Amino acid sequence: MGGQLMSGDIFIFANRRRDRIKLLLWDRTGFVIWYKRLEQGTFEIPQSGTGEVSEAQLVLILEGIELGSVRHRKRYIHH
Repeated sequence: MGGQLMSGDIFIFANRRRDRIKLLLWDRTGFVIWYKRLEQGTFEIPQSGTGEVSEAQLVLILEGIELGSVRHRKRYIHH
């Protein structure tokens, strides 16, 4: 998968219908699975080449906001 299991990375798993999603993460004392099932609609899972999703994108996915309609304002990014 490319990430380190105990590094704080969150691993996202969605079913084929995209109405259920599981998040797997390590919280320093053990693994946590967070599960959400939608009664209506689907989760939008982006098809990025890297397979990575930003923290902001994850929040939008869980809230049901269409990622293509989101506009980001210019911000300073420290490299």
